[in-house]
Amino acid sequence: MPNIKSAKKRVKVIEKKTLRNNMIKSRCKTAIKNFEQAIEAGNMDEAKKLFSEATKTIDQACAKGVIVKNTAARKKSSLSKKMNAAMA
Repeated sequence: MPNIKSAKKRVKVIEKKTLRNNMIKSRCKTAIKNFEQAIEAGNMDEAKKLFSEATKTIDQACAKGVIVKNTAARKKSSLSKKMNAAMA
Protein backbone atom coordinates (compact mmCIF):
# COMPACT_ATOMS: atom_id res chain seq x y z
CA MET A 1 0.00 0.00 0.00
CA PRO A 2 1.43 3.40 -0.94
CA ASN A 3 2.34 5.92 1.74
CA ILE A 4 3.09 8.93 -0.44
CA LYS A 5 0.20 11.12 -1.55
CA SER A 6 1.11 11.06 -5.25
CA ALA A 7 1.44 7.26 -5.17
CA LYS A 8 -2.03 7.00 -3.63
CA LYS A 9 -3.39 9.14 -6.45
CA ARG A 10 -1.68 6.95 -9.07
CA VAL A 11 -3.36 3.87 -7.58
CA LYS A 12 -6.78 5.56 -7.92
CA VAL A 13 -6.07 6.66 -11.49
CA ILE A 14 -4.85 3.21 -12.51
CA GLU A 15 -7.98 1.60 -11.05
CA LYS A 16 -10.17 3.94 -13.12
CA LYS A 17 -8.17 3.27 -16.28
CA THR A 18 -8.28 -0.49 -15.68
CA LEU A 19 -12.07 -0.40 -15.37
CA ARG A 20 -12.33 1.66 -18.56
CA ASN A 21 -10.03 -0.69 -20.46
CA ASN A 22 -11.94 -3.76 -19.27
CA MET A 23 -15.21 -2.17 -20.33
CA ILE A 24 -13.88 -1.45 -23.82
CA LYS A 25 -12.39 -4.96 -24.18
CA SER A 26 -15.68 -6.49 -23.07
CA ARG A 27 -17.57 -4.44 -25.65
CA CYS A 28 -15.22 -5.73 -28.37
CA LYS A 29 -15.60 -9.34 -27.30
CA THR A 30 -19.38 -9.02 -27.21
CA ALA A 31 -19.50 -7.51 -30.70
CA ILE A 32 -17.29 -10.30 -32.07
CA LYS A 33 -19.38 -12.97 -30.32
CA ASN A 34 -22.63 -11.55 -31.72
CA PHE A 35 -21.15 -11.52 -35.24
CA GLU A 36 -19.98 -15.13 -34.94
CA GLN A 37 -23.40 -16.25 -33.66
CA ALA A 38 -25.09 -14.60 -36.65
CA ILE A 39 -22.68 -16.38 -39.01
CA GLU A 40 -23.39 -19.75 -37.35
CA ALA A 41 -27.13 -19.15 -37.57
CA GLY A 42 -26.75 -18.33 -41.27
CA ASN A 43 -28.32 -14.90 -40.89
CA MET A 44 -26.23 -13.04 -43.47
CA ASP A 45 -28.12 -9.73 -43.41
CA GLU A 46 -27.60 -9.36 -39.68
CA ALA A 47 -24.05 -10.68 -39.98
CA LYS A 48 -23.17 -7.83 -42.38
CA LYS A 49 -24.52 -5.28 -39.94
CA LEU A 50 -22.76 -6.91 -36.99
CA PHE A 51 -19.51 -7.14 -38.97
CA SER A 52 -19.38 -3.38 -39.44
CA GLU A 53 -20.30 -2.89 -35.78
CA ALA A 54 -17.56 -5.27 -34.64
CA THR A 55 -14.90 -3.64 -36.80
CA LYS A 56 -15.98 -0.24 -35.50
CA THR A 57 -15.63 -1.30 -31.86
CA ILE A 58 -12.23 -2.87 -32.61
CA ASP A 59 -11.08 0.37 -34.24
CA GLN A 60 -12.31 2.39 -31.28
CA ALA A 61 -10.44 0.15 -28.84
CA CYS A 62 -7.31 0.54 -30.96
CA ALA A 63 -7.70 4.32 -31.07
CA LYS A 64 -7.99 4.46 -27.27
CA GLY A 65 -4.87 2.32 -26.90
CA VAL A 66 -6.66 -0.60 -25.27
CA ILE A 67 -5.50 -3.01 -27.96
CA VAL A 68 -2.45 -2.73 -30.20
CA LYS A 69 -2.73 -1.77 -33.87
CA ASN A 70 -1.57 -5.16 -35.16
CA THR A 71 -3.95 -6.99 -32.84
CA ALA A 72 -6.83 -4.91 -34.16
CA ALA A 73 -5.81 -5.64 -37.74
CA ARG A 74 -5.54 -9.36 -37.01
CA LYS A 75 -8.99 -9.48 -35.40
CA LYS A 76 -10.61 -7.56 -38.26
CA SER A 77 -8.90 -9.82 -40.80
CA SER A 78 -10.17 -12.90 -39.00
CA LEU A 79 -13.73 -11.55 -39.01
CA SER A 80 -13.43 -10.67 -42.68
CA LYS A 81 -12.30 -14.20 -43.55
CA LYS A 82 -15.26 -15.67 -41.68
CA MET A 83 -17.62 -13.29 -43.47
CA ASN A 84 -16.22 -14.14 -46.91
CA ALA A 85 -16.30 -17.87 -46.21
CA ALA A 86 -19.93 -17.68 -45.12
CA MET A 87 -20.90 -15.66 -48.21
CA ALA A 88 -19.34 -18.21 -50.59
